[in-house]
Formats: sequence, C-alpha cells, structure tokens
Amino acid sequence: MIRRLFKKDDTSLDDQVQSAKNGDDEARNEILKQYQPFIAKSVSEVCKRYIDPSKDDEFSIGLLAFNEAIQAYSCDKGSSFLSFARLVIKRKVIDHIRNEQKRPDVTSLDEEYYDEEQMENPSEVAAAKDRHQLETEAWYRREEILEFQEQLKKYKLTFEDLIDSSPKHRDARESAVQVARMVYEDSSLREKVITKGRLPIKDLIDRVEVSKKTLERNRKFIIALVLIFDGDYEYLKDYLKGVGV
Repeated sequence: MIRRLFKKDDTSLDDQVQSAKNGDDEARNEILKQYQPFIAKSVSEVCKRYIDPSKDDEFSIGLLAFNEAIQAYSCDKGSSFLSFARLVIKRKVIDHIRNEQKRPDVTSLDEEYYDEEQMENPSEVAAAKDRHQLETEAWYRREEILEFQEQLKKYKLTFEDLIDSSPKHRDARESAVQVARMVYEDSSLREKVITKGRLPIKDLIDRVEVSKKTLERNRKFIIALVLIFDGDYEYLKDYLKGVGV
C-alpha cells in the first residue's frame, strides 16, 4: 500500500516552506494543496468531529492559519514546521470558535449528517453511518501516513528502507518493538534518537537481550518505531499492536 501511495521526493518540506517564504507562489500553493488532510485533521482535533474541506467553514480558518504558519516559521525555533503549523492552526480555530460563541464539542455526527425521521428505512441510516465512518478512517489513515513520511525524511529514511529492514520473523519483530519501546521510555535514549537521528547501540548492548549485530541490522526499523511512539500516530500505533506494542 505504501509503495502505491507515495513517490520519492528529494525536496524537503523545510526547503519548500523557505521557497514559499521567499515569494515562490507555486511552492506555496503546492504545500497548501498537499497538506490539506493535515490541516483538516488539526482542525478536527479542536472541533471534535470530522472536517470536510469542501463544506466546513472551520477548514477555511485552518487553511489561512497554515498559510500564516508558512510565513512565520523559522527552522531555528527548535520545532518542526508541522508541529509549529499544528499549533498555529489550533490557536486560530479556538479563537474563531470563541468569537462565534460556539462550543468546542459541536453537534455530533448523528445529529449533523443523518436525520432518521427523514429516512424511511432504518437500515439505510445504519449503512450510511458505517460508510461514512469507514471513509473518515481511511482519510485520516492516509493523512497520518503522509505526515509520517515527511517525518522520516528528516532522518533520511523512506518507507522502502523500512520495508527492506523490517525483521522477517514475528519473534524478531516483537524483539525490535520491545527495544524501541525501551528506548522511547528512557528520556536520555529517546533524546539521542529524536535529536541526532541515530540508535544509541553502545548504550543498548548491556540492556537488551539481542546482539549488537541484530541491533545494527534493525537500526532503521527501530528508529522508525521510536518516532511512531513519540508522535501523534493513532493508526500506525494501532497497526503495531499486532507485533508487540
């Protein structure tokens, strides 16, 4: 699935943002188009509901905020662009909600999209709700993969790298997950992975039951797992539950 969804791109997001800041309208428009799912997800986290980019006014607020984030971002601020943009989006949406005197917990999906009294067959209501739920989850899952792909670029990793380096046997995968979780739960080890992009193998040798050779072979896979644990990746974490998370 990953191979079908994505193509390699040598241009980093930071480079694209800088180009946009320098007046490259094509770069700005491309970023705004590419990250619409990210914007919608960030808005939905505030509104507590699914956000449809084609219908919801809140998405427009998020889009404007994302555009402002492009102009205001500086890579020397210590946070990634997406982390900075998410913060800007959420602040702008919250301000909008307050100004409009709306509640954060807006109308529920059942109330907003489906009126059972207007539908003759209750089974149609259930089918419509199920279909909408599946579409929503698929949409968020794709957005999450896009965001994680961008995160991997910062560590010079690709999904192809992860596929190639993923342990082939279940027990080996579970062992790698356990190592990654241990690294994530140790703040000093986690910091080395997050800030330096390397697996602290020397620090791990005496603390895990796998060999140095195995750690080196699974290095990319373990780093990716640490990034997942450290990030807001609900669906990826759910997928990993089958391999020891």
